Amino acid sequence: MSHALTIGDFSKATHLSVRTLRHYHQIGLLEPADVDPDTGYRRYATEQIPAAQVIRRFRALDMPLDDIQAVLTAPDVRTRDQLIAAHLGRMEAGLARTQQAVTSLRDLLERRSAPAAIGHRSVPATPAAAISEDVGVADALLWYQGALGELRATLGAQRLRADGPAGGMFADELFADERGRATVFLPCRGPLRPTGRVTPTTVPAAELATIVHSGTHDDIDRAYGALATHVAEHELAVDGPLREYYLIGPGDTLDEGAWRTEIGWPVFATGTTG
Repeated sequence: MSHALTIGDFSKATHLSVRTLRHYHQIGLLEPADVDPDTGYRRYATEQIPAAQVIRRFRALDMPLDDIQAVLTAPDVRTRDQLIAAHLGRMEAGLARTQQAVTSLRDLLERRSAPAAIGHRSVPATPAAAISEDVGVADALLWYQGALGELRATLGAQRLRADGPAGGMFADELFADERGRATVFLPCRGPLRPTGRVTPTTVPAAELATIVHSGTHDDIDRAYGALATHVAEHELAVDGPLREYYLIGPGDTLDEGAWRTEIGWPVFATGTTG
């Protein structure tokens, strides 16, 4: 075969290791132009060098091999470009999360955060629509988003109005064991008919020490830490699930910096504040 390269020479030409080339052959991502049936030696055509270079660059961008295969076999340019754009979008989102984590870590190391503003709130028993399930920590955020969407859709379908911000209650096991009971609720008044996962409930009354977290939940642990410190030093904690109230969230604005989540830690009301 003319203009052919051994796997070793092709490796040098493309900066892909022999081991990597063999793997790409096995999964059908980059098959040699010819394989000797007796020796199994692979030979590559020089025309395959550009494809190998494209694969190498996609891997440098952490694109999964299945996605690279889909790009290389796309039926048309539009489909190919959509696949590439989708991956670049995921990369940009990842970079944004990394930058946010770096900023948060610098703030922690340099102790630049302002003192936490702790509040107290007496919450009465509240009728609500709720979804309650055992969930894992890794799935909690997606589960919460889906549950909240279902609650709002159910209230809309039954012509009921929300009577306050949505909230959540989380069992200790969810934090300690990475799996436990989670409840998302939406206060409402009126005869709610159970539909799908949505059931009527009464959110129990509670005395809460509170703190408001601004922004996404990526670094909400800092607010939890500040509230826990205050409760340990100044309050008498009582048994009961921790609470979150979503004062401003994705359903209100796409500006993540404007999101506000109130965290509530159950405490014994003594009539004084710490």
